[in-house]
Amino acid sequence: MKLGILGGGIGARVNINLDAIRHAEELGYDSVWTAEAWGGDAVTPAAWILAQTTKIKVGTAIMQMPARTPAMAAMTSMSLAELSGGRFICGLGASGPQVVEGWHGVPYGKPITRLKEYVQIMKQIFAREDKVSFEGSIYQMPYTGEGSTGLGKPLKSILHCEEDIPIYSASITPAGVAGAAEVCDGFFPIWMDPDKYAVFQPDIQKGFDRAGDKNLTQFDVSPFVTVIMGDDVDQCMMPIRANMALYIGGMGARDKNFYNNYAKALGFEDAAVKIQDLFLSGKKDEAAAAVPAELIDACHLVGPADRIKERLDRWKTAGGNGHVSSMLLGCQQPEALELIAGEML
Repeated sequence: MKLGILGGGIGARVNINLDAIRHAEELGYDSVWTAEAWGGDAVTPAAWILAQTTKIKVGTAIMQMPARTPAMAAMTSMSLAELSGGRFICGLGASGPQVVEGWHGVPYGKPITRLKEYVQIMKQIFAREDKVSFEGSIYQMPYTGEGSTGLGKPLKSILHCEEDIPIYSASITPAGVAGAAEVCDGFFPIWMDPDKYAVFQPDIQKGFDRAGDKNLTQFDVSPFVTVIMGDDVDQCMMPIRANMALYIGGMGARDKNFYNNYAKALGFEDAAVKIQDLFLSGKKDEAAAAVPAELIDACHLVGPADRIKERLDRWKTAGGNGHVSSMLLGCQQPEALELIAGEML
């Protein structure tokens, strides 16, 4: 089981905890992950962290695909991989319609088609086997459509990137998981019950079948796991309640909320409906209170040290089965990072 930490993103203020990142590096953590929404980007902090560490890998969770062309994502990835001695991981995601169309001002389109075309183009660029030529439904290289000059020509990357660059995808929809399993090296479930790999298994297998000779040893299932250590379990759950209520209740329209559907698939259908009804009615505190403790406990690690140690057994079993190969921890408490490293590494 590999361990990573979240927290390399830029929120309302720039607040990247390099002390926590370096501590995780010393403890043997494999990776740290940046993020972007509609403010700070994911790439700039990734470069910042890579420049100030020596061993830990740095990944983007996620780079929003509609915000940059596949070639730009490949250029960024190759540059960071070469500068860091192969420590960069490219994590991609479709984001959501509100952000893509409202912030980036481009069509949301077909996210799974975009992912497949995007990764194909990136891998062509990485390989440098020939000049890049691609004819897809979203991307064409060279571009010859409306507004083109007709002067575009196939090109090969000037940079010879000799580092391996894994590509991950963030998705929880059935089609998204299958697409990630088909073309990517791993994926990020926003949460995961380690006892319920069966929620993902059919779609992962569908992707493997499309890819050909592929299995879980070649695909990194890397869920986000919030860890809050403290004596009061209910108090530790409070910030997780608010976060899960935001996603289950408000991240998307009523009839198009991927996270709400995912909560239902994990066995919390009634709670998912209630959380969404409350959140969309403006009752955010009540929505947070409606997040079941059982759902939080299934997907995250909270409470005193002994309780967290006990609940880590489920993750160890999932790791032994190959159902979870990395845990990406939302945690910067030194004592919690140390406890989990001692139990899992």
